[in-house]
Amino acid sequence: MYLLYCEGFDFMTYEEQLSAIKDYSYQKMRTDATGHNFDHIERVVKTAKKILTTESADPLITLAAAYLHDVADDKLVADPAALELEIKDFLKEIDFTTEQISEVIFITHNLSFSKSLSNNPPELPLAGQIVQDADRLDAIGAIGITRAIYYGGAHSETIYDTNIKPRQNMNKSEYRNLKNETIINHFYEKLLKLAAMMNTPTAKKIAAGRQQYMINFLDEFKNEWDINR
Repeated sequence: MYLLYCEGFDFMTYEEQLSAIKDYSYQKMRTDATGHNFDHIERVVKTAKKILTTESADPLITLAAAYLHDVADDKLVADPAALELEIKDFLKEIDFTTEQISEVIFITHNLSFSKSLSNNPPELPLAGQIVQDADRLDAIGAIGITRAIYYGGAHSETIYDTNIKPRQNMNKSEYRNLKNETIINHFYEKLLKLAAMMNTPTAKKIAAGRQQYMINFLDEFKNEWDINR
């Protein structure tokens, strides 16, 4: 058992810290209607735990970042900077050190796919690579297909248009412009790229099967869309 000193208490256990973080994440994410709700958070945490069995990362940092990775996501909230400050204050209250807080915030701030579109994408520590893998695994396969459609519907995206081609070599601003995207094109612009971007051996193995499932889905979708071809 991990024991950490906390002001106002004799000791605060690792389990108590994670329980507090879980409750905080639940309160922030439970009403999300874009596919990033607390069900998604819990799957990311479970996958991160699975990857942790084969990787030597700090479990507290890894799981804290997994629970918090969408709370201040700039595609989900109006003021991500304010949410990051709130997260810092919250972690300080449950006696995370300054160094631990900095690492968690660095991970949550830099793990999104949009960060990879910059000229100098950030290099995550191992804990961050695990959370990134867990988050990306939840974006592919059967659940990934469902979430892509759910997110696209929430933003009134076009399902498919043969006259709109997938975009290439986008920067973050272009990628986030949903007016130039269709739900099916999102697979080619992002989701089918994720398997090759996994960091850990465990994630790469899981991703391979989910990648094929998406390819099969897209083949069937296009066959049904154009029944005469």
